[in-house]
Amino acid sequence: MPRRICLLAGEVLKINKSAYQSCLLCPRRCGVNRAAGEKGYCRETSSLRLAAATIHRGEEPPLTGAGGSGTIFITGCNLGCEFCQNYQISQQGMGKTVSPEEFARICLALQEQGAENINIVTGSHGIPAIAQGLVWARSLGLQIPILWNSSGYESLEALALLEDLIDVYLPDLKTLDKTIGKRFFNAPDYPAHAQAVILRMLETRRLSFKSVRGKPLLVSGVVVRHLALPDCLESTKKALQWFAEHCQDKALFSLMTQYTPVGPSSLTRSIDEGEYEHMTRWLEEFDSIDGFYQELVPDTSWLPDFTRINPFSSELSKPVWHWKTNFV
Repeated sequence: MPRRICLLAGEVLKINKSAYQSCLLCPRRCGVNRAAGEKGYCRETSSLRLAAATIHRGEEPPLTGAGGSGTIFITGCNLGCEFCQNYQISQQGMGKTVSPEEFARICLALQEQGAENINIVTGSHGIPAIAQGLVWARSLGLQIPILWNSSGYESLEALALLEDLIDVYLPDLKTLDKTIGKRFFNAPDYPAHAQAVILRMLETRRLSFKSVRGKPLLVSGVVVRHLALPDCLESTKKALQWFAEHCQDKALFSLMTQYTPVGPSSLTRSIDEGEYEHMTRWLEEFDSIDGFYQELVPDTSWLPDFTRINPFSSELSKPVWHWKTNFV
């Protein structure tokens, strides 16, 4: 094991033993002893649980590349979106406990099957355990970039544990409106924490691409995602304005229009054509913003079902590991 990896492994292991005893890993600051089996707001103890690992082809082009993104879906969540498309794992607890060694083997299996990167989805509540698994994976030969795909609702202290391990950050900027944060995400303090987290990510990673099999692949940097909500267009405009002011030329912006009512959501419809036209006009106004936006397509085939070995359609993903079967 290289000396730097060995030192990092020791640091992470030390933190991993204490971080969960009075858990302050996220802005909820529950203070419960997750190491003793208590559960925080995230509904999880200190055990790291996963739902699935797939070669996913539905991410933004420079993340998918030619081979697809190696997505690892973490069970549990520290936010609380009432319309979460991954509610089976974020709120209903679907998943299986894995050790750091098994997590590392999953990363290596994704690499061996052609994944362009390791894409860790919604792991903010499990940062110490994930960091330990990533250290193992690097020591065993993981070479592809590591992506941190999060809601943006995490503490700067917890985020610091990842700085030597993460290559690309994919934070959400869900809203800058406290009222929307409280109503839909059960987090009125979401805007303040998300802004601080994104600004810190920008300080640590600059945009960098390389060509892999003829396609550009993002190997370092930040992609800020924003999911537009029906009847909440001013929130989207504020997100665009904030990005233009703070992130221009430093990050990419991804405007997502795929909102679909799931579960007990009080927003019972998708984005309509009029709202979509407003947003595309705003993108023209902010023409200096570099990034992506989704077409408005009335389709729900992309919604995952984690009871299936392949949670997505075969066109979107290839299963590698599943909580029911282990390696596929």
